[in-house]
Amino acid sequence: MNAAILGGCAVSRKTVTIPTATKAALTATKAELIVRYNQIASDVQTINAAVRMSPTAGSALSGVVEQYHDVNGYILAARPSSIRVIGQAPIVAKDIFDMASDGQTFRIYIPSKNKFIVGPVHLSETAQKPIENLRPQHLFEALMWTEIATDAPVLLEEQSEPPEQYYVLTVAAQGSQGWNLDRKIWFERSDLQVARIQIFGGEGEVVSDIKASDWQAQGNILYPHGILVDRPVDQYQLAIAITNLTLNQPISADRFQLAQPAGTDLVQLGEGKQP
Repeated sequence: MNAAILGGCAVSRKTVTIPTATKAALTATKAELIVRYNQIASDVQTINAAVRMSPTAGSALSGVVEQYHDVNGYILAARPSSIRVIGQAPIVAKDIFDMASDGQTFRIYIPSKNKFIVGPVHLSETAQKPIENLRPQHLFEALMWTEIATDAPVLLEEQSEPPEQYYVLTVAAQGSQGWNLDRKIWFERSDLQVARIQIFGGEGEVVSDIKASDWQAQGNILYPHGILVDRPVDQYQLAIAITNLTLNQPISADRFQLAQPAGTDLVQLGEGKQP
């Protein structure tokens, strides 16, 4: 064949995308999913965990994204609303933050800044640095799930994001201005485990997007050992990998107490101040 003809021929290559196979899906009714979720929530009364935490702060819209190093730490939590979280620098095991909440007030000690921050848990103001918006109560709601009330309106829908298929429970709650979107609970249909919980604010905005993975047995209780907390309004994410876990063992009340260390600067939030 003439080389000139060959040289003038355009070679067309087409990339063929092979569809992702959808996983086999189990079936369940709305009532069965509510019972399943409430059982998971009610099974866990206390948590004593060694963890590895990977926080990321920043806003994709502003283009400012900061990646912080992984930190080791410990989390203690007990119903109805107590939590203590200690983060330590790797290798040297030096505390880089210590925070606690009793459901009414949060307290955060940051040794490197010599600051002790105190504020109400429902504080709406945010810090200038997104990572300082990290609050212990955010982690409590990610680790200790709230049961669905028996009289709560609940809708069921199916969602498909190949290869996964989901059941999604949408829970409404009565607020001061009427009914509001409260939560969406996503069940991965290959095993009917909870994969995601979205918590909404009064204006329908997502305030917390919690993803659960790596479910492992702790005695006769299954609990996720991978938890990703995304707080869009607060502009941070925190990945939690549980490395050692004890559930439902008594935790003394004094372990949730966090007093201001002598010589530290007190920062009282809720009065127009920022940390």
